[in-house]
Order: sequence, then structure tokens, then C-alpha cells
Amino acid sequence: MAGARSPFLRTALFGTGLLVIAASPVVGILPGPGGLFVFAAGLVLVLQNSARAQKVFCRAKKRWPRFGHYADMALRRRSARRRRLREKEAEIARAEAELLGLRNTTR
Repeated sequence: MAGARSPFLRTALFGTGLLVIAASPVVGILPGPGGLFVFAAGLVLVLQNSARAQKVFCRAKKRWPRFGHYADMALRRRSARRRRLREKEAEIARAEAELLGLRNTTR
């Protein structure tokens, strides 16, 4: 987030997120994947404005890493981008070390 939001605005956005999540089954009845996108929008609002929801989300990401990867991509989180970049750099370093014959045998 760019700056700190007022508590009133956070509460209003959190409540709006909950309402949007509650409306997703109604939209889901319609043909197409609309309910999924409505749910995702509500989830984004809730996660951006609730510390407790963020903690629960982090625990879920640790338990189900593939879910966490897709959620990070959808939320466009900076921490996820840094993590992917760090993993990519480590993979390149491993490949270069293997090419040079400096393979790590402790793994």
C-alpha cells in the first residue's frame, strides 16, 4: 500500500470485501466464471485491510504452497516477485556451478 489508511476507511473496505464475498455465490449462479472473479475481488479487499485475515492467509499458504503461488500471482504481491527472482537466481547459480564442475555433493 502506498500509505496508511484511516481506521474508518479500512473498516469500510473490509466490510465491502465481506459483502462482495457473500455476493459471489449469487453471481456464481449465472453462466460463466463470474462468481470466481467476484470472490477474488472480495478476498483482495479483505486481505488488504485485515491483519488477522493476512495471518490466516499466510498459514494457508504454508500448508498449501501451490495455492499460495497462485494467490500471490493474483494479488500481484511484491514479496512473491522477490521470492521468484531469488529462486531464479539460485537456479542460475546452481546451473553455472554444475557447468564449472563445482557441484555441491552435500544435498
